[in-house]
Amino acid sequence: MADTSSKQKRNKYDVDESLDSPFSIKHFSKSVKYIKRHSKQLVLALIFSVIAILAGLTFPSMLRIITDKFVPEKNILGIIITGIVGYLLVLTIAFAESKRAKISAKTGQQIVSEIRHDLFMHLQKLPFDYYDSRPHGKILVRVVNYVNSVADFFANGLINIILELLSLVFILFFMFFTNVRLSLIVLVGLVPFATYIILVKNVQRKTSRTFSNKNSNLNAYYQESIDGMRVTQSFDREEKNYSIAYKMAKECAKWFVRRSLIVHTMFPAAIIISAFSTAAVYLIGVSLGESISIGVIIAMGSYCGRFWEPIQNLGNLYNSVIDTAAYLERIFEVMDVEPAISDVEGAYELEDIKGEVKFEHVFFEYEKNVPILKDVTFRAKPGESIALVGPTGAGKTTVVNLLARFYDIKSGSITIDGHSIHDVTLTSLRKQMGIMLQDTFIFTGTIMENIKYGRLDASDEEAINAAKIVSAHDFIMSLPNGYETVVTERGGSLSAGQRQLISFARTLLANPKVLILDEATSAIDTKTELLVQKGLQSLLKGRTSFIIAHRLSTIKNCDRILYIDQKNIAEAGNHEQLLQAHGLYYSLYTSQLTE
Repeated sequence: MADTSSKQKRNKYDVDESLDSPFSIKHFSKSVKYIKRHSKQLVLALIFSVIAILAGLTFPSMLRIITDKFVPEKNILGIIITGIVGYLLVLTIAFAESKRAKISAKTGQQIVSEIRHDLFMHLQKLPFDYYDSRPHGKILVRVVNYVNSVADFFANGLINIILELLSLVFILFFMFFTNVRLSLIVLVGLVPFATYIILVKNVQRKTSRTFSNKNSNLNAYYQESIDGMRVTQSFDREEKNYSIAYKMAKECAKWFVRRSLIVHTMFPAAIIISAFSTAAVYLIGVSLGESISIGVIIAMGSYCGRFWEPIQNLGNLYNSVIDTAAYLERIFEVMDVEPAISDVEGAYELEDIKGEVKFEHVFFEYEKNVPILKDVTFRAKPGESIALVGPTGAGKTTVVNLLARFYDIKSGSITIDGHSIHDVTLTSLRKQMGIMLQDTFIFTGTIMENIKYGRLDASDEEAINAAKIVSAHDFIMSLPNGYETVVTERGGSLSAGQRQLISFARTLLANPKVLILDEATSAIDTKTELLVQKGLQSLLKGRTSFIIAHRLSTIKNCDRILYIDQKNIAEAGNHEQLLQAHGLYYSLYTSQLTE
C-alpha cells in the first residue's frame, strides 16, 4: 500500500517529475534519425554558411593590406578596388545568410513536425493506465510546449553550432597565417573560459530542469482547473484555486529568474576575457616593436574580436543545448514508454467475424497479486445478447475491456470465432467492435462529424438513420443548425442524455459484429430509454452484444444475464430463470423495484 500511495503522490500536478539521469548525448543521438532525413538541406545550409564565413574573414586581411601597403604608397586605386571588393563581399554575406536562414528555418520546422507527429502517434498507442496515472496537463505540455521549445534549436541552434565551430577553425587558420605568437596569446584566454563553463554547467542544468518541472506543474494545474471549472464554481473554490495557481506561478517565475541569471553570465564572461585578450594582443604586439607591422597588429586585434564572437555564441548555444537536453529528455521519456498492449510478432488480420465469443479460465489483475477476475468461463453465441450485472467493482467493465483488449489477461484465453484476440492485430479486432464506454466523450465539431467519428465513409443518410434508431434525431433537429450544429469540447453545450444519445448513434453507425454498451443509457430519462429500447431490438439482431447496466429494466430482455460477483460468474441465465432461482439477481431486481 505504501508503494501505491507514493506513486499516486508523485503523479499529482504539484509534484516535480523525477528525471535524475546525468546529462547524456543520447538525448541528442535519438534525434539523429530525424536529422538524417534532411541531411541534404542541412549540408546546403552549411555551404551557404561557409561562404558567409570566408567572405567575412577576408576583411581583416584587406585592412592589413590597405594599412601596410596602399596607404604608405598612396595607392588610391588600390583602396577603391579593395572597397568595391568589400562591398561585393557584404552583398555575398547578406545573400548567403538569408539563404541559410530560410533553409534552416524550414528544415528545423520539418524536423519538429516529425517529432511531434511521432510523439502524438505514440500517445495513441499507450494504454489507459498511462493516462490514468498522471495529470493530463503534464502530458500536454510535452506534446506542445517542449516540442515547441526544441523547434528553435533544430531550426537554428544545430546549424549555428556547426557554423561557429567552422568559424573558429577558419579564424584560427587566418590568425596563425597572420602571426603565430600573437595567436598563441589569444588562445591563452580559453583556459579561464573553459574553467568557468565546467564550474557552472551542472548548476545550469539543475536550474533548467527545475524550471521545466515547475512550468509543467503549472500547466497541469491549469488543465485540471479548466476541466473542473463547473465543480470549482459549484463549491465556491475560486479564491482557493487562485491562491494555489498564484503560488505555483511564483515558483515558476523564481526558477525562470535563477535560470536566466546563470544563462546570462556566459556572455559577460566571454566579453571580459575577450577584452583582456585583445588588450594583450595590442600591448605585446606594440612591445615587439618593428618585428611586427602596424597592419598585422590591427589585423590580429580584429581577428581576436572575431575569434571570441563564435566563443560567445557557442557559450549562448551551450545554454540552448542544456535547455534542449532537458526538453528532449522529457519528450523521449514519453516515446520510450513501451505500449503495454501491442500487436504480437506474427499477428494477423481478423477477417469478418460471425461473433462467437469465448472466455476460458480467464484470470486478470491490474496490480500484481491483486486478482480482479478468477477463472471466468462463458460462451456467447453469434447474435446473442449478454448482460453483465453485479455490484460496483465486481469486474463487469473489466470483462468488456479484456474483450476489446484494452488490457491483457494474466492467463486463460479469449477467442472470437476461434481466433485468440492476442494473436490478431488490434486494428482488425477493434474495427469489428462497437464500443460505447461509460465515460461519454463528444469532440469539438458538428454533431454529424461526431456521429461519423468511427466511420468516416458513412453517408449523411446512414448517420441520420442511426440517430433515428436511438431517438436522437428529434432533439438534433430542434437545434439551431440541426446536424451541422457545432458543439464545444466534451459536448458542454449538450445535456448528459443528449451526449449519450449522440455517442450511441456513433457506435451504432460503425455497424459492428460485436457491440459493447457500458452504462449506455445511464443518463437517458425513462421515457427516452423506452424509445431507445425499441430501436435496439432491431439493431441487436445478428450482432453479439455485451450490455452493462445498473438499471435492470434495460437488460431484462437480453438472451442471457451474467451476474458477476466475487471475481467470477456467480449466476447465469435469462431474466425469468434468475428470478425463479431467488438468488443474487433476484435480490438485486427486487431491491430496485422497492426504490
